[in-house]
Amino acid sequence: MSQFRNAMEVFKLLEKSNCRECGEKTCLAFAGAVFQDRRALSDCPRLDGGTVERLSGGPVVSDNEQASREALMAGLVGEAARADFAEAAARLGGTCTGNRLTLKVLGKDFSIDSTGKLFSDIHVNPWVVVPFLKHVLYGQGRPPSGKWVSLRDLKNGRELYPLFRKRCEESMKRAADIETDLFDAIIHMFSGREVEKQFESDVSVVLHPLPLVPVMICYWLPEDGMESTLGVYFDETMDVNSDVDSAFMLGAGLAQMFVKLSQTHGFV
Repeated sequence: MSQFRNAMEVFKLLEKSNCRECGEKTCLAFAGAVFQDRRALSDCPRLDGGTVERLSGGPVVSDNEQASREALMAGLVGEAARADFAEAAARLGGTCTGNRLTLKVLGKDFSIDSTGKLFSDIHVNPWVVVPFLKHVLYGQGRPPSGKWVSLRDLKNGRELYPLFRKRCEESMKRAADIETDLFDAIIHMFSGREVEKQFESDVSVVLHPLPLVPVMICYWLPEDGMESTLGVYFDETMDVNSDVDSAFMLGAGLAQMFVKLSQTHGFV
């Protein structure tokens, strides 16, 4: 439940400009959605990070953290540009044409060339780039086993899971609670597929953010007074085809994308 006593407590924190950048028609509507736990306070793009962190307990990306991410990405780009693209393509199920390696990311071509330049049919975001580069450099090319595990079951994942739960699973759940047709949109836009229901869920959808890194999203509808739940799962080979940090980035990035998608389509 919301930590706020009423929607007006949320509303007082906002700048009341009705900018609509959050996807709601008014700041008051956004405040009501936060109070009802349908939206997160951090969804307001004009609320300062310190306020969000103080009131929601959610981590805010600092300038130092952002700089560290950019430095990591730059280092990986340089290393990947020197990789044997033909070998990487054969190992990961990609293609190598001239000086360019291409893998499928969410069903779209995502490439790097020998100069380190990235090419993509989707936005080149760090949450995609870093896992892509790590997959090229370190992925062992082991076929998925079909055994699904939570992030907390991956190597070094237990410590990361509480934050992953907040940034990824809870964020996805809020979007799905408003409109379960969101899953149909995800399947259509990102070459996903609905699979046989896992763990007695009501909906189970598999996406491929990387060729050998499938992600499964399971959603349970509200029932008998219980709230809905949503879980994100990875194939157990994630530990050898990528790493837990990449799993975290992919999950959190997918959550951001789904929320934006739901706002664009008027679901949220």
